[in-house]
Amino acid sequence: MVPDDFTGYFAAAATAAGALIGLLFVAASLRPDTVLGRGAPAAARAIAGSAFTALVNSFFVSLIALVPGTRLGYTATVMALISLWSTLHLHRQVPRHEVNAVQLVLALVAYLGQLGVGVASIFSPGTSGYVEAVAYLLVASFAVALRRAWSLLQGRHLPSEQDTQVSD
Repeated sequence: MVPDDFTGYFAAAATAAGALIGLLFVAASLRPDTVLGRGAPAAARAIAGSAFTALVNSFFVSLIALVPGTRLGYTATVMALISLWSTLHLHRQVPRHEVNAVQLVLALVAYLGQLGVGVASIFSPGTSGYVEAVAYLLVASFAVALRRAWSLLQGRHLPSEQDTQVSD
C-alpha cells in the first residue's frame, strides 16, 4: 500500500506528467514532418517515442498510486515491462551510429530499476521503502523524458548542414 505521505508527491507527478505529455505533442507538432512523418528519421521517432514512453510510465504509475489501497508493485512492474519493450523496440529501428547510447542506457537503468523494485514490492508488500524507491525512479524517468524532449526541440535528430552538403 502507498503511505499517505506520498499522496501529494504522486498527485504532483501525475499532473506534471500529463502536462508534459501535452507539451511533447506541441513540440512534435512544431516539426511534424521531421519528427513523426513518413519521411522522419528513425532517430527522431525514437527520441519522441522514448520521451512519450517515459512520461506515460510516470503518469500511470503516479495515477495508480493515488488509488486508495493500491499495491504499487504490480503497476510499477507492468509499466516497467511496457517501457522496456517500447524503448528497445524504438531503438532497434535506429541505425547504430545514430543511437544516443547515454540516453538509452539511462532509460534502461531507470526501467530495470523500476522493474526490480516493483517485483520486490510484490513479494514484500509491507516494505514502505519500495514506494520511496519508485518515487525516485519516477524522477529518473522524468529526467529521461525531459532530456529526450529537449533534444527533439533542439533538432538534434535533423541532419546538420555539413551532412547535407556531403550527401549533395
